[in-house]
Amino acid sequence: MIVIKNRSLRNTIRFLVPFIIVPMLAIGGSLAFDRKKHIIISMSIAIFALLLFSAGFEKKRTGTRRMVISAVMIALCFAGRFIPFLKPISALTIISGIYLGGEAGFLVGAMTAILSNFYFGQGPWTAFQMLAWGLIGYLAGVFSNHLKDNRILLIAYGGLTGALYSFIMDIWTVLWYAEGFELKLYISALITAIPYTLSYVVSNVLFLYILKKPVGEKLDRIKIKYGV
Repeated sequence: MIVIKNRSLRNTIRFLVPFIIVPMLAIGGSLAFDRKKHIIISMSIAIFALLLFSAGFEKKRTGTRRMVISAVMIALCFAGRFIPFLKPISALTIISGIYLGGEAGFLVGAMTAILSNFYFGQGPWTAFQMLAWGLIGYLAGVFSNHLKDNRILLIAYGGLTGALYSFIMDIWTVLWYAEGFELKLYISALITAIPYTLSYVVSNVLFLYILKKPVGEKLDRIKIKYGV
């Protein structure tokens, strides 16, 4: 487990990885690489997700314990992809970000995408799923103080991030179809995807309402017990 002790460097990584590096890899990779080389981009994002996770702690012991808990949340998200229609992946990723920190939330979201796609199918879309779910988890950590004890804000965040996931994935749709970004085509894609967007919103709201309290309480107890 790598420990990054320099606070300035950690803060730089926390900004660059989720907001600059990973988006550039996802977009650039979709334009520059063919489908046979997509795994290079996905694996690169996974490495940066681990780097971001390492920037979230100062002590090796704390990071190792948080990694174990994050691995359990990834496994739960992986299993959640097999649920038909409404899926709890984003909700569990949000809960991870709130209780384990934004860096862990990003890791849970990104790793869920790449690992589960070894079953559901890898492709250039994997990088965008890693970006979307990663950002959802990371931002949940950033706003955790507001989301943890306010159900209304949590539900609103779940709804907004359900739409965010669809908006990010539609960027991939346009890049794949037009081999470049076209605003008119993007707007058309957003309109066409409205039924899917609504399903993402409903999934997030439903599973956050059901899972936040029981899963959150267990994560709180684990954090206290193991000093995470």
